[in-house]
Amino acid sequence: MVNKNRMNRVAAVMAAAALVSVVVPAATATAAVTPRIDLKVLVVDDGGTSVEAITAELRDTGVPFTRVQLGSSGRPVIDAAYLSDTVDGRPRAKFQGVVLPNENPFGEGSAEMAALAAYETTYGIRQVDAYTWSHPGVGLEYTDNGGYGGELDGTRAAVTAAGKAGPFGYLGGQVAFEDNSPLVPESYGFMGKPRAGYTSYLDAPVGSGRASLVGEYTHDGRSELVVTFGYNQHQQQFRLLARGIVEWLTQGVHLGQSRNYFAVHVDDVFAPDARWSKELNCTPGDYACPGGEGQESTIRMTAADAQYAAQWQTSKNFKLDMLFNAGAGEEWKAENGGVDAMTAQLIADRAKFRWMNHTYTHPFLGCVQDVTTSPWTCKKNAQGAIQYMSRAEISAQIRDNNNWAAAKGITTDRTELVTGEHSGLKTNPQQPQDNPNLAGALADNGVKWAGSDNSREPAQRAVGAALTVPRHPMNVYYNTGTNAEMADEYNWIYTSRAHGGSGICEDNPGTSTCLPAPVDATTGYLDYIVPQEARTALRHVLANDPRPHYVHQSNLAEDRTLYPVLDQVLDTYRTLYAPSAPIVNQSMKDTGVELSRRAAWNKAIANNQVTAYRIGTTVTVKTPSGVFAPVTAPNGTKKQLLLGSADFGTAYAGNRSTWTSPELLQSAVTLKLPS
Repeated sequence: MVNKNRMNRVAAVMAAAALVSVVVPAATATAAVTPRIDLKVLVVDDGGTSVEAITAELRDTGVPFTRVQLGSSGRPVIDAAYLSDTVDGRPRAKFQGVVLPNENPFGEGSAEMAALAAYETTYGIRQVDAYTWSHPGVGLEYTDNGGYGGELDGTRAAVTAAGKAGPFGYLGGQVAFEDNSPLVPESYGFMGKPRAGYTSYLDAPVGSGRASLVGEYTHDGRSELVVTFGYNQHQQQFRLLARGIVEWLTQGVHLGQSRNYFAVHVDDVFAPDARWSKELNCTPGDYACPGGEGQESTIRMTAADAQYAAQWQTSKNFKLDMLFNAGAGEEWKAENGGVDAMTAQLIADRAKFRWMNHTYTHPFLGCVQDVTTSPWTCKKNAQGAIQYMSRAEISAQIRDNNNWAAAKGITTDRTELVTGEHSGLKTNPQQPQDNPNLAGALADNGVKWAGSDNSREPAQRAVGAALTVPRHPMNVYYNTGTNAEMADEYNWIYTSRAHGGSGICEDNPGTSTCLPAPVDATTGYLDYIVPQEARTALRHVLANDPRPHYVHQSNLAEDRTLYPVLDQVLDTYRTLYAPSAPIVNQSMKDTGVELSRRAAWNKAIANNQVTAYRIGTTVTVKTPSGVFAPVTAPNGTKKQLLLGSADFGTAYAGNRSTWTSPELLQSAVTLKLPS
């Protein structure tokens, strides 16, 4: 008889070398057969936030998974038949990794846990314990032996040498646990001393020593990634570790890919922006600012501001997108003696920026607005039909701005457009549909990517032949040029009536929270608002979210309110990550392509139209025609061509990844992993 225990140990050793074999019974074969391992993850979900966070990371990066909900009466039984079978005479592991709420969510002596353990041992499959406590069952000492259990807010953990050499090598070293409010506990967990078989990847100081928060426990031919603190998908400590958890779980070979994106659109370049009034608590010139007539004031960059923008870009190795309204600039110039030093400076430095069409004079491109009432309404004709800006007028706004830029030597991508206030697109409740003339005007000018407001429409959608690209609004207001103005408007929006505010936060508790007290008029912007906004933006950066952020030219003028936010985002990021994982600062078109590929990929996954597996060092991926697949693999991976091979993907965060599709005359993507 075959010694099964011995063979299981052999299989585990071979798994560690990424060359896994399965023993086929002697009655049916005489030699080991390399199994097929499908590129899909099994998630056993108990409804907790830790499993939810890992599930979100898989979903948002494009990693296929099957979720089994423990509390569901109709859930499948996890047994040998559920986990593996045979395809074309070859043993198949249906899942390349397993995520559990803890080391054994089924209970002591469970047949399901026994089936999982046997499966993991046989095929070399790894397991993540999403959140457990420190005890010998996961390779750690109890917390009373040099460990700790309790609140972790503000804990400054660090990636160990083993973590840097292993799954967390893309990090700079420090992993600080969030402590956003001294009034609310935000994280809880355990730190334990490693026992035999446990390798710590993340630890923190405890007394005179250190204890582990994340590590690998190898035992009985199995490997578990043990996490001993609770988290949710939005907390920074999880966001930093999420990539490494997936890489460890999948042994660096999986569908899906992840980048850290950050792009900033500066709207209204060349145009002036209206200024907030501290006395009226509104913006004179806006129809909804009673009493503002005759008190209008504007904010506009100077030549010195333009010079500073170029210098700042160089110092931060980061490029801003300048969204311009040339006609509005020409009007300002005519009204100010025919001289415009700021525009001259930006044109002189034109090659230093990315430029995008924001329409010629920034008009509202939707319905004709009736501003005699508040809120405004759409005007209607005698027959009761809504009146819209015409296709010819919209097209002229796009065309004239492009032509002005070309005459000044400014390079633009004419497939990109952001309309003023995202107008022309539907604007609820007044205009619940797009201007029916918009799609035609976009087509007339070759526009394929149209910016939209992510706070209104977070999903990409079609506008005729074009696709939207949702943009995140930043809480740095367009109608403020100074820190004090920012603090004043912020207080008006976010404080209660009792504190002198508008009470908007009281009236809309589901969408905003009132400040306990107004921020200081002098220091509040830098001390309170900037950290808040930088934290929000950084959360987007760390979440594989390619959507750009947008602000306005007024934020580069006067007190230059934007830069403290961007400095904090960029400086913090570059302390958290190693140079192998730089911020991706891409164009709106590239983001549009990314979002459209993700949508097609997610649809194919949902419809079970993707087949992907690994046999030894060969990876095969089959998708529907025209659908690109996101794939991540180790350095040294080659893509099979019709003749020969080529390096696969692009380097990022210690491995290689890309959107890929079969080459000419091929029906599938074939990758060769390094031996």
